[in-house]
Order: sequence, then structure tokens, then C-alpha cells
Amino acid sequence: MKALRQAVKRRDAVMCALGAPARPFHEVTLLSTATRAFVSAMKAEHVSRLVTIPGIGAGDSAEHGGLLFDKLIFPLLLRKVYVDKNRQEAIIKGTDLDWIIVRPSVLNHKPRRTTIQTLTSLNEFHGGSISPEDVATFVLDQVTTDLWLRKSPLIT
Repeated sequence: MKALRQAVKRRDAVMCALGAPARPFHEVTLLSTATRAFVSAMKAEHVSRLVTIPGIGAGDSAEHGGLLFDKLIFPLLLRKVYVDKNRQEAIIKGTDLDWIIVRPSVLNHKPRRTTIQTLTSLNEFHGGSISPEDVATFVLDQVTTDLWLRKSPLIT
């Protein structure tokens, strides 16, 4: 805890891009355990802005990852990881922090684009992809804007 407090001390925001390996036969708790720890450190050091990237398929974006992801990859490989991602989101949403949960669509290897489509209703989302550079740009922008505060935008 001391190391985490030192890491967040005098910071404007914390960005969390934790990942966990596929462990289809073992419980995954890395994301929720780490989230509890850094939320605690943030509160102790009076850091209020948290931007996190659990990815599409977590929380209220479940079953919006596309046919291959939703019907094959998720149930066979990632189900236990996403149980923990859901716990992670519940921890974040249960705080009084200024959080933004960013949900990138499938990452691609294309060059950065000039526009990023941002959705809060996934009813109209039918797949898409985004470059890691575009994700990074969007996430960094969240440090200084309140447009998506306490929301979970999908970016594509």
C-alpha cells in the first residue's frame, strides 16, 4: 500500500490499463484486488480522477463484442477474467471518485485516425475496431475533460 500511495501522491489522475491472462479453469482476482488497492491509495492521497480501460464485454457492454468474441472466445477462454472485470467495475462505480470507464472496440494495427466515434448506447453498435494510438489519445484527454465523467463510453 505504501508504494501505491507514493505512486499516486500529488497526481492529477490515475489511469488503469490492467489486464489479466485467460485462465479458463481458475478464478481471476487480479483486477478487482488491484483496483481495491489503488482506489484506497487514491482516497488516502486525495486523488479523485480515475480513468480505466476494462474493454468491451465488461459491465453493461456484455454481449456487444461481436459474434466470434461473444459466442466462442468469451465463453471458452475469458469468462473468468470478465467476472473479475465486472467486479472491478462495480468497485469503481461504488466510489465517489471522478471515474471514466473507457471501452475500446477491437484493437487493430491501423494508423491513428483523426476522429474517434464515441457511443454510450450500444444498441447501435455492430462491431468496429480502433488503433491503440487512438485509445491512448482518448484516455489522455479524459484527464482534463468532464464530458464522460461517471460514464462508460465505447470508442471505435
